[in-house]
Amino acid sequence: MKRKIVAALAASFFMSAGAYADEIKIAHVYGKTGPFEAYAKQSHVGLMMGLEYATGGTMELDGKKIVVIEKDTQLKPDIGKAMLEEAYGDDEVDIAVGPVSSGVALAMLPVAEEFEKVLIVEPAVADSITGKAFNKYIFRTSRNSSQDAISNAVALGKEGVSIVTLAQDYAFGRDGVAAFKEALKGTGAKLAYEEYAPRDTKDFTAHAQRMFDALAKEEGRKIIFVIWAGGGNPLGKLKAMNPESKGVELATGGNILAAMKAYKALPGMEGATYYYYDIPKNPVNDWLVKEHFKRYNSPPDFFTAGGMASAMAVIEAIKQAGSTETDALISAMEGMEFDSPKGKMKFRKEDHQAMQSMYHFKIKVQDDVEWGIPELVRELKMDEMSIPVRN
Repeated sequence: MKRKIVAALAASFFMSAGAYADEIKIAHVYGKTGPFEAYAKQSHVGLMMGLEYATGGTMELDGKKIVVIEKDTQLKPDIGKAMLEEAYGDDEVDIAVGPVSSGVALAMLPVAEEFEKVLIVEPAVADSITGKAFNKYIFRTSRNSSQDAISNAVALGKEGVSIVTLAQDYAFGRDGVAAFKEALKGTGAKLAYEEYAPRDTKDFTAHAQRMFDALAKEEGRKIIFVIWAGGGNPLGKLKAMNPESKGVELATGGNILAAMKAYKALPGMEGATYYYYDIPKNPVNDWLVKEHFKRYNSPPDFFTAGGMASAMAVIEAIKQAGSTETDALISAMEGMEFDSPKGKMKFRKEDHQAMQSMYHFKIKVQDDVEWGIPELVRELKMDEMSIPVRN
């Protein structure tokens, strides 16, 4: 409480003195180093491109210069917490975006509440972020585990299908499996077994054997559904164990292009994805794809789109609020619609989760493309998916 009072008095003094009249400060608190470094880089590129797009290239809003301050969580919850405290307290940012990891995000949420400042979570996924750990200062542009789960359940869940899951043993993996299990209800499919592995697992032999043993007891179509982030290449390792000889298929959701190189060995695999650059058809995505190719000689990736969505949410919120004052931002953001590379998104008032489309895909292989191409089967629009509201 004392910290809040001191921070409020300091902010009042500086604002009255006009010290920040010409700046809007945004902190990007994300895992620049560590195993999710690729995700982080994409997220930051997307954030900066989104700010550029949303301000017409000026990087200003109402004559105020937009300043982005970067903070590295190193993918460690205690460091993420400290970096957000530093951003809100010492740097006096108006709003923060991040982080990459769900575990880090959960450590950061109370900091937003303590400092009474908005945190836009992007791209951390765990349901608990906008669920049991939620507070009113948290908004999320990233999809959540339920959105992943429901869209993948639509793609895979059919009568006579038995599924086992392989997931990382932390918030992202466990929340993902819980949501997927719930989403499978009513599809006719059966979740036969859950397997969890440490985040740094490289040898999946024992995990695979337990999953094969579980599926050996089942009849009908058999699938291993993988929920994984970062390295380890579980799909490739599982594929090398010749699951087809046991009557087992592999399946997973979308991922970054580097990870989707493993999908090239899985033509016809179905799943659902948050984003693939060639799927959404709208002016924002058209600009992102064109500019990304021009600047980086490559297409925008999974988390580039997310970073851009968070930036567009920030700018739209400040425009609608007419201010960077927290209560005004929250009032503007609850129920707010905003553009993104995926089309329209909308912050749900009840839990501040961004409602958005997901994409059911089937993998197509082309010799001249390094990764398996997620070819659109059907767009699952925000109003087609019944996403649970936080308890």
